[in-house]
Amino acid sequence: MAFLKTQERTKERFSLLLLDLEEYYFEQHTAYHVTSISKKERKVRGSFKVCSRSVIFDPDDLAEPILKIPLRDCKKIEFVEKENNPFNEPRPSAIFISCVQVIYIKESNVIAPYRNERGAKKLTFQLEVWSKTEDVVQTLLQLHRASCLEKLGDQTAMIAANLQSRLARSSFDKNCFQSVAEKPHMECAVEMVLPLVSNPGHVCITDESLYFQPLNGYPEQVIQIKLHRVRRIYKRRHGLRPLGLEVFCTENDFCSDIYLKFYNTADRDEIYYYIATFLENHMTEHTAESYMLQWQRGHLSNYQYLLHLNNLADRSCNDLSQYPVFPWVLADYSSAQLDMTNAATFRDLSKPVGALNKERLDRLLARYRGMPEPAFMYGSHYSSPGYVLFYLVRVAPEHMLCLQNGRYDHADRMFNSIGETWKNCLEGATDFKELIPEFYGNECSFLENRLSLDLGRKQNGSLVSDVVLPPWASGPSDFLQKHRTALESQYVSEHLHEWIDLVFGFKQRGSEAIAAHNVFHPLTYEGGIDCDSIEDPDQRIAMLTQILEFGQTPKQLFTSPHPQRITPRFHNMTRSSSVNSPLSELSPASPSEDSSFEDLTEESRKLAWANMGNLKHISSHRIHKEAVTGIAVTRDGAAIFSTSQDSTLKMFSKELKDFQRSMSFSNMALSSCLMLADGKTVVCSSWDNNVYFYSIPYGRRQDTLMGHDDAVSQMCWFDERLYTASWDSTVKVWQCTSDSSSSHKRSQFELLAELEHDAGVNTIGLNPAGTLLVSGCKDGTVTIWDTSSYATLQQVHCCHAGTIHHMAFSPDSRHIVSVGADSCMKVVDVQTGMVISSVKAEEEQRCFCWDGNSVLCGGQSGDLLLWDLLSNTVTKRIPAHSGAVTAMWMNELCNTVITGGEDRQTIFWKLHS
Repeated sequence: MAFLKTQERTKERFSLLLLDLEEYYFEQHTAYHVTSISKKERKVRGSFKVCSRSVIFDPDDLAEPILKIPLRDCKKIEFVEKENNPFNEPRPSAIFISCVQVIYIKESNVIAPYRNERGAKKLTFQLEVWSKTEDVVQTLLQLHRASCLEKLGDQTAMIAANLQSRLARSSFDKNCFQSVAEKPHMECAVEMVLPLVSNPGHVCITDESLYFQPLNGYPEQVIQIKLHRVRRIYKRRHGLRPLGLEVFCTENDFCSDIYLKFYNTADRDEIYYYIATFLENHMTEHTAESYMLQWQRGHLSNYQYLLHLNNLADRSCNDLSQYPVFPWVLADYSSAQLDMTNAATFRDLSKPVGALNKERLDRLLARYRGMPEPAFMYGSHYSSPGYVLFYLVRVAPEHMLCLQNGRYDHADRMFNSIGETWKNCLEGATDFKELIPEFYGNECSFLENRLSLDLGRKQNGSLVSDVVLPPWASGPSDFLQKHRTALESQYVSEHLHEWIDLVFGFKQRGSEAIAAHNVFHPLTYEGGIDCDSIEDPDQRIAMLTQILEFGQTPKQLFTSPHPQRITPRFHNMTRSSSVNSPLSELSPASPSEDSSFEDLTEESRKLAWANMGNLKHISSHRIHKEAVTGIAVTRDGAAIFSTSQDSTLKMFSKELKDFQRSMSFSNMALSSCLMLADGKTVVCSSWDNNVYFYSIPYGRRQDTLMGHDDAVSQMCWFDERLYTASWDSTVKVWQCTSDSSSSHKRSQFELLAELEHDAGVNTIGLNPAGTLLVSGCKDGTVTIWDTSSYATLQQVHCCHAGTIHHMAFSPDSRHIVSVGADSCMKVVDVQTGMVISSVKAEEEQRCFCWDGNSVLCGGQSGDLLLWDLLSNTVTKRIPAHSGAVTAMWMNELCNTVITGGEDRQTIFWKLHS
């Protein structure tokens, strides 16, 4: 179990869970509980623990019960002086307590509901160190006064003052440093947060480690975390305030190594930034968008992605009011066999639990419509401390007893059956709970009563034992294995984004939440109330307690629709037969219908991109007088064409290693070129507003298209259609048909569409299927168009702060990468138009090729940079040109690259594995 790791630090039978909620354990003394039986004195040795609202005596003899004496139930606490009369037997000084209630815990060392004995009681304790007795009594009297105050706010304030006084009088013991050479950076008072409890002490951070020293020395004298082991750190909301810090030394585990609550945000932030600065070279800071990209592309499982989202949304296994939340994914808990090919097997993930049953929802909506503001649909939440422990009572019984004042819930209300729990979530008037990560983990002990706990007897006479599993599960391990499989299934992968919209996304609040029937009590939402603004301390504490016990909605991570996952069935999308894209062919092999060839080609591409860092310089040639602007290659790879700002189109022979032809259409710069599918025509765009068609067999200009009012910046070709982008703020679509009656094979150009923009269009790109067009403008706007209707599908205003240099679809058409003059590289989700990743590079990136995960960029410095989009880092920098890289071409197998630059050079690259 996740948070139960924290208990492994100590094997003591005492635990902080024996305290009341919001209570502190201050100090302990070795002592004897003295009782008299038939005038014979009996002494039981143990630990006398002073807590903020109680006294706890933990006997060394495990057969003896732990005694808990609430201070509010004490009538008298006094110091009994030692007996000095020489005629009597000497007696040490003692603590005498007269009370009206004693709570007996773990009798016979068995975890069970507490036994409360009411009535007048007198108890005597002798400290092993006599001299401390009077001081301890004075402390108890002070805490007793606090417990007896009428108002809860006054009690809390007096106890807090006592705590702060103790923290101020002590400091971190620097003898605990592991190395004498360690340099402390800062220390301050904090509380270590564990489920339902917190432990005050001091934190100290050095140039090597983070240390926490508990005020009470429990569970150990000092806890150390070496900074180089830290993998993730998160700022947390604790008790609705920005005071928490959680530190993880693992990448994927959802249980942290320590969770600290600070007394002010400035201290928290200073330690956070100190650790973050130390870790800059050791860890990658992930955002919801970067995790989304990894998940979409299959690099994270559904389980891992949900864990990361929970973490980013302030959910922690150390805070039961904000425990990680996972969805119910199955709806079949009665069949003998689980059919995961049938959609009816699964829960509808587009609806919250409360909306899954239409009859119940209708009743809830009728109540909602008649409710005064603030209105809500559901009177309970989908995640709360009570629900977490409902599921985990068999492994965390002491947590349940702590939460419920020493009692278990009624046997019939326990977690008895998975099928019955699901049924109640569908039909119960106030039961809308989701699941927790343990239902998709590997540890099945929470489904079994391995501790042989007496959890009560149900109305039918049967004892509460192991959880009853669905018929399709042969045992707890089999249930978890099948449940994990269901979470990662095709159906859930295709619909999980809908549930994310409800819990972490744009349907969490506002009009979208109302439309989705996803409205909970306003107090459950972040920012729903500012507790600090409530002046009455009693009301403030009551409100805070209500919120923490009721449950909290996760922090909202997404404000627009979450993209769908790319599932395996989408990976087989047909590739374009056009050779104008950056992934066009160089090898003489032609595309084949044979699927084995396709598979082989795909494997070759994957292998090539995996080794892209091994790109080797083959040769370089300076055949232009100014910057190279475009590169096109014939189908057999024998001839390479390039355009330049020197206004020329040049043909380079690969075999002769020299340029053979030079053609000039006007005295203005040429901006790009592409090879038509027939392999016989090169099309060039020019700053003179025209597009020129060059015939390779005839060696001359074949056609001129005068189509724009300003420079033509870039072109695309697909299926007899030419797309031209211009600085005149339009993209024009032309149908090109050859006139077969003419000996010169001149073409007819019919204008099909004119796509208007608000600024000059600098770059365009088609997806491999030719169904989508993306355009990038000088004002940084990205627009996605449907090429059949010419309708705008998505528009991202100010995607870049300035001109967009280049953009291209991923091979699966799900994403677009763009680079611009603002030195940013952005990833846009095609389905939603959301910018799901943004990274600021050290220099402008001018052009690129990419496979969906990695990007080979040409930079302003002239280097080639290989980017890993999942971590947003440069994995390889390859020296190339002496000026900016301005053009790039890659063959179909992705093992040959040609680049052109401002240094007028054309460089040939080959991949060496």
